[in-house]
Amino acid sequence: MNCRPAVLATLPLVLAAALLFAAGAAAEDNPGTVYNVELIIFRANAAEGGAENWSEEAGARSVAGDESASGSQQIGHFVTQLPPAAFQLNELESRLRASGSYLPVAHVAWSQTASSWGTRAGFAIGRLGIDVPGLSGNVYLEHGQFLHLGMSLTWAMESPPDGLGAGPGTAFTLNETRRVRFYDRNYYDHPAFGVIALVTPAQGPRAPGR
Repeated sequence: MNCRPAVLATLPLVLAAALLFAAGAAAEDNPGTVYNVELIIFRANAAEGGAENWSEEAGARSVAGDESASGSQQIGHFVTQLPPAAFQLNELESRLRASGSYLPVAHVAWSQTASSWGTRAGFAIGRLGIDVPGLSGNVYLEHGQFLHLGMSLTWAMESPPDGLGAGPGTAFTLNETRRVRFYDRNYYDHPAFGVIALVTPAQGPRAPGR
């Protein structure tokens, strides 16, 4: 019995399945993928801070290894501001405030697409709804082999934290990029102020317990 006709008959189905799989894989890295980004910016009341280790709490992570820029450079687009009802870091903000050693000064969230790795194309903090006297800079979300969230912030503080030996109007700069994973909290550290960030998919189910 000759099986060639049967094999040939199934070939189009195999090819179709392969194309569908490839389309699904490409969708994961689709430049139009939308992410939710949530930030808490807080200042220290004293250089030493309190007993709480926010780096450990938020899972500080160093920058990932070398990334390769994509062939076509994509620039992220701002989609929408998210309301406080959508925030996922409210409990952490309350703990910061209750510590007495830290003062949250901004808590915002928004949706955006990612820029290509290495472009450093992001949004000014005013566009993200952050309005803190003396604070300026940008936040950028980039996608190469991995997803990264970075920020370049400068804060000219009228009253710097005690213990830093800094006078009124001293400018402090936080310039850092970290590899991020969905639902992992990331800590961006500076003796004068810090940022805790959360990146999640804009669509799809939340992680268990979130």
